[in-house]
Amino acid sequence: MALRFVILGGGPAGHQAATYAARLGADVTVVERDVVGGAAHLWDCIPSKAMIATGGAMAFLRRSGGFGLVAGEGTVDLDALRRRIGGIVDRLEGATSDLLRSQGVTLNRGTGRFVGPNQVTVDTAEGPVTLDADAVLVATGSRPRIPDWAEPDGDRILTTRDAYPPRTLPEHLVVIGSGVTGVEFVHMFASLGSKVTLIVSRQQVLPAKDAEVAAALEENFLARGVALLKGAKATGIERTGSDGADALRILCGDGRVVTGSHVLLAIGSVPNVDGIGLDAAGVQLDERGFPITVGHHLQTNVSHVYVAGDVSGKLPLSSVASMQGRKIAEHVMGLHALEHRHLDYDMAASAIFTEPEIADVGLPEAEAFATGRKIRVTKVPYASSPKALIDNDTRGFVKILSDPVTGVILGGSIVGRNAAELISVIAVAVTNRLRVGDILDSLLVHPSLSELLADAAE
Repeated sequence: MALRFVILGGGPAGHQAATYAARLGADVTVVERDVVGGAAHLWDCIPSKAMIATGGAMAFLRRSGGFGLVAGEGTVDLDALRRRIGGIVDRLEGATSDLLRSQGVTLNRGTGRFVGPNQVTVDTAEGPVTLDADAVLVATGSRPRIPDWAEPDGDRILTTRDAYPPRTLPEHLVVIGSGVTGVEFVHMFASLGSKVTLIVSRQQVLPAKDAEVAAALEENFLARGVALLKGAKATGIERTGSDGADALRILCGDGRVVTGSHVLLAIGSVPNVDGIGLDAAGVQLDERGFPITVGHHLQTNVSHVYVAGDVSGKLPLSSVASMQGRKIAEHVMGLHALEHRHLDYDMAASAIFTEPEIADVGLPEAEAFATGRKIRVTKVPYASSPKALIDNDTRGFVKILSDPVTGVILGGSIVGRNAAELISVIAVAVTNRLRVGDILDSLLVHPSLSELLADAAE
């Protein structure tokens, strides 16, 4: 009898694990209560990037005079934008569902929960269904963290999931949270025409990123009229009784007050582990509320129960979740006994879809200096690129970190147009321990932004 593999959650981790395990011969069932493709498709990554693309088109119209055109102003149609986002989500869900079916994966629509270590009950529209399992993957994702001083209403006080798009375009949006999600929303709504204020709890946006990268983004925000309130920690939200730009008062712990028409909370997420019966399976949680994992294979303390994606407590990236799903499928099916490379989270590339885009991978420069590690840092500006001049966008730079003795590439950061695409080259180099000479000796397209990589490798 084929191994019975039950997966809770059809997001990037879940559907990748499902299709791979099914190809290897497992009897796979995926349980999903919302959209196949997960929160990334329904609420987070894809809708936000669709809105950012719309904002980018509007920003292009404003600067189109640099292309010899008559510059203009675009006007956003929220209903049309909502239909566009819905259409993208529907197409992606259809493609993912078709892929699961083509691999023989059973899809159960409903909410799943453990009723024992090897049994999962799914509450479907037709009634409960009980599944027996030899292995279970919990990939139920996460939801926005809501502080006790805020009560989102989906109208004026928004979580990230209320904003794709909001009911009305904010006259003055106050974003609380200056991490990756927060700065993307700042860029998004500033591009769409809203006045934006960003509350920054530290002394720089993107506190976990390279200071030079953060400074470049701050400079762009300020040039676009975004107000930055640094060193401020929001502690409360009050309604003023007005329906205009000063409808809300955001209180900060140091006494400062910001007024705005809307507030958006972007202060992290919490794992979706409530109500899925982890205690019935014997799975233990850590102090943060994440299942405890053992070893490289993302097993919990119950060896046949695995976790992946946002529930794993690792890097909350769709690309990481997908790779986790594949690695777990290999382990479930016994392929880990063969030649196997463990997932190295330090080599995961990430991108922030602001304008300009930001991307990085590998060893952070600040960490190298903090630990006294000797590195070689080379940096070239976009302004030196013929393609950047053609594109009328010379903002940003490419930075490559390498070992000064061996030339092995240790990491890199990119700020600028198409950074999310360009970082892939450096990610391949970091993962495979390539040397700067390997990029320098490559015959790259001219004119292209990728030539900046070769310039930075010199």
